[in-house]
Amino acid sequence: MDAKLSPEQGLNISGIALASLLTVGLATTAFLLDSIANRLPWQSMSLTLPLLLCAMGSGVVGYWVIPLLQALKTGQIIREDGPQAHLKKAGTPTMGGIFFIPVGVIIACILSNFATDVLAVSALTISYGLIGWLDDWQILRRKSNKGISPGTKLALQVGFAAVFCLWLMFNQPSNITNIALPWVSFTLPLGFLFWPLAGFVLVAESNATNLTDGIDGLAAGTVAIALLALGALVAPTAPGLMVFCAALSGGCLGFLAHNRNPARVFMGDTGSLALGGALAAVALLTNTLVALFILSGIFFVETLSVMAQVTYYKATKGPDGKGKRLFKMAPLHHHLELTGWSELQVVGVFYVIAAILAAICLA
Repeated sequence: MDAKLSPEQGLNISGIALASLLTVGLATTAFLLDSIANRLPWQSMSLTLPLLLCAMGSGVVGYWVIPLLQALKTGQIIREDGPQAHLKKAGTPTMGGIFFIPVGVIIACILSNFATDVLAVSALTISYGLIGWLDDWQILRRKSNKGISPGTKLALQVGFAAVFCLWLMFNQPSNITNIALPWVSFTLPLGFLFWPLAGFVLVAESNATNLTDGIDGLAAGTVAIALLALGALVAPTAPGLMVFCAALSGGCLGFLAHNRNPARVFMGDTGSLALGGALAAVALLTNTLVALFILSGIFFVETLSVMAQVTYYKATKGPDGKGKRLFKMAPLHHHLELTGWSELQVVGVFYVIAAILAAICLA
């Protein structure tokens, strides 16, 4: 008998234990942050109540929606050229964003008393979720990994981003175009250049979270950490958006109850595009773009790994039309898997990195 330990055995932690640790950690952090800020954890305008309410709500709703997704035959199509361990996931329901995103948005709107800025960010989040749903639906309909065309997806993302930017332009103070630089007490006046930057941030952040969604529990957990930290940062100036961030973070935790390894459902583009859009929209509305860049460190590196892979492959293409690969596979989390890391190892390490980045922002 082979006495070697598998990567999962070496990590000595299960998917449910990892998800439980994250949930307890974020709930404790929310409680402590509320206490420090003299907010009652059980009041609507807090971090703790929205987080826990949405975690329980989306978790419970998932038990009803997932069997429905199975009945509708929304099984995920797995790439044959990906990690071989993923082939066993074929048929796992996808499009899970349709239940935890609305739960987070609805509860956030109610607890914030339908604040205008929360309604605007919620609309952008649902809009990007709709783009993701169209993509997921086309993948399922065609029974391939190709959904709507990249051009169509980008056009829809840019279109909704433009609508959101127009709302910002006419409903926010003119100084929204001044980017605050932390630690140096300096603002960078961008003027008109702010608007193309805003559109880029919305599109880039949504695509970055989408690329990160490739391993059980990875995107849901890392985004939950980033959202809670962003909510804590904007709390003094935008309490409504604090509630929104905490609620969506809780929604991710509730979804994680079903998405942790081994996953019973995937969020699909329906969830990942919506989450990225939500992060970017809150950051633009609260002038926390620098903090968003730090909190999105993992999403940024994942995106860079894909760009580097494509660029290097094209640059080294020979007469036979084939190039060399910089990574075994992109995004980065797949490269780590193919070098011997287990899914749980990748997710655990990425959670720790996300927590460190959040701590840097909060410090």
